[in-house]
Amino acid sequence: MDTDTVDSYVTRIGASRPTAPTAEALAHLHERHLRTVPFENLAIHLGEPIVLDEDALVEKIVGRRRGGFCYELNGAFAALLRALGFDVTLLSSVVHAGDGRFTVPLDHLTLRVEVDGERYLADVGFGALAIRPLRLDWPAAQDDQAGTFLIRDAPHGDVDVVQDGEVRYRVEQHPRRLTDFTPTCWWHQHSPDSHFTRSLTCSLATENGRVTLSEDKLISTVGTERTEAVLGSDEEILATYQRLFGMRLDRVPRLAEHVGA
Repeated sequence: MDTDTVDSYVTRIGASRPTAPTAEALAHLHERHLRTVPFENLAIHLGEPIVLDEDALVEKIVGRRRGGFCYELNGAFAALLRALGFDVTLLSSVVHAGDGRFTVPLDHLTLRVEVDGERYLADVGFGALAIRPLRLDWPAAQDDQAGTFLIRDAPHGDVDVVQDGEVRYRVEQHPRRLTDFTPTCWWHQHSPDSHFTRSLTCSLATENGRVTLSEDKLISTVGTERTEAVLGSDEEILATYQRLFGMRLDRVPRLAEHVGA
């Protein structure tokens, strides 16, 4: 990633460009990314192919001012961090599906970032998770705006990420390449069994909660208070995408319109 692209990315997320790869800088970039780049799966329902190439992902987020889901958001964020001098490793995770079950391998991409001899879990692509990076080698609970987190040992050297007492996902510790996630990314775009083809969402962390647009339903959370409103027209939906998420769409995404294409 060249210097101009790095500057554009940092500007896109409203961050200050760090002078050195420090833990404080990582936390700043992580928080700004979550508050400015939405978690969204609109491309699937607009018939837009998702290509796991760093340049393409950065162009989508910076050039087109869009968001994405885990492979896209964490893939692009890893590229930014590396360009700024951070030591970043891509890791595969399986998401907890309830009753002790987990999803398929390579279902989620997350990041390990090593700074000053400390290891952090950075994840800007899971939706409602920690706003700031989590210490991986920290046995005690870690408080965050999004809840209380615990990094807990799991079988085979993996670790579980626990949020408010509930396991969110299990992280492998051996390095991955972005292309390793291509088959699962394709499955999430095309399979009728993928939750991404069966739902339509665009969500962003706010200073005191979260805002989500799911089809025509606008959901706002402030603390423990949740409100919902149904938007009445395509014009109102498009205006809401622009007003709340900074995205200019030329048409309203329709649920599962392109599944199996």
